[in-house]
Amino acid sequence: MTQKACECTMELTMDQMRNIFGRHDQYIKKIEKDLHVDIVNRNGAIRLIGDGEAVEKARHLLEELNHYQENGNEIEEQSVDYALELEKENSLDAMSQMDADCICHTVAGKPIKPKTLGQKKYVDAIRDKMIVFGLGPAGTGKTYLAMAMAITAFKANEVGRIILTRPAIEAGEKLGFLPGDLQSKVDPYLRPLYDALYQIMGAETFARNMEKGLIEVAPLAYMRGRTLDNSYIILDEAQNTTPAQMKMFLTRIGFGSKVVITGDSSQKDLAPGTKSGLDVAREVLSGIEDIAFCNLTSKDVVRHPLVQKIVKAYEVYEERQARQEARSREKSNSRPYTGPRPGNRDRKL
Repeated sequence: MTQKACECTMELTMDQMRNIFGRHDQYIKKIEKDLHVDIVNRNGAIRLIGDGEAVEKARHLLEELNHYQENGNEIEEQSVDYALELEKENSLDAMSQMDADCICHTVAGKPIKPKTLGQKKYVDAIRDKMIVFGLGPAGTGKTYLAMAMAITAFKANEVGRIILTRPAIEAGEKLGFLPGDLQSKVDPYLRPLYDALYQIMGAETFARNMEKGLIEVAPLAYMRGRTLDNSYIILDEAQNTTPAQMKMFLTRIGFGSKVVITGDSSQKDLAPGTKSGLDVAREVLSGIEDIAFCNLTSKDVVRHPLVQKIVKAYEVYEERQARQEARSREKSNSRPYTGPRPGNRDRKL
């Protein structure tokens, strides 16, 4: 039995409608398609037409998007997609909770906030725990949010310095062919960390604190033999550490320090057959108090929507490959043994 069509009217200003509708009405078309409603702009008012439940969901969604932009946020395709997903899960009210959690502002005045529920749990874990592992695919904001939390703690004098590190797995002969001193050779591998610092802190402030030794960006090998007290330490690209490197890093942590370790186990650059220190740490440290493991997924990707689709496609592909390999192992284990059997060997006379 089909539901009777109903209609609802919303009053929004032209600026509000322009942002919510998007360029060439791309956002509103997406909402119409996903929620099966018609949305019409008539004389400065928005009319929602469709089944009663669909119209109510669309109204709720538009109200939340309007609150989102009123709080100084820019409505993007990713935010519309995620709002639609939350609405389908009846969790759209969580969007306002995420929006209320402003970590800090960039030098351009843009607020840095968690944009997904996974990111919100990740940020909360960083606040509550001493060591946090942020695990997930590219584009989920693992490093960027950790950097924002570190800079916020540094400005509030909660820590005395920030230490950012990542493994330069090509260290050795390959780096020797690059021009410059050792720092110049490893800088290309640390560039993503510099980019985040420039955007959040500003190039001049970063350079000033770098000269004072209050901010350190270095390859993981530089951590050996040190004790890192009163520091905010971020280890990026941890999937490229060996188990020995990860153990070395974790045992550097001193009093008053906080550590965030980020990585994506699906993007290892280690030599074939080498086990990742991130995978080992996950097995060894799970269940220890004051250590949290936050798993971000393709739903938490906040880059271009196409990146989310790419990550999801690879997840499906890898799951399918794993199932096929498991079935192959089962078949090989279930094949009957056709070799020589005890007692059937030729006896010497």
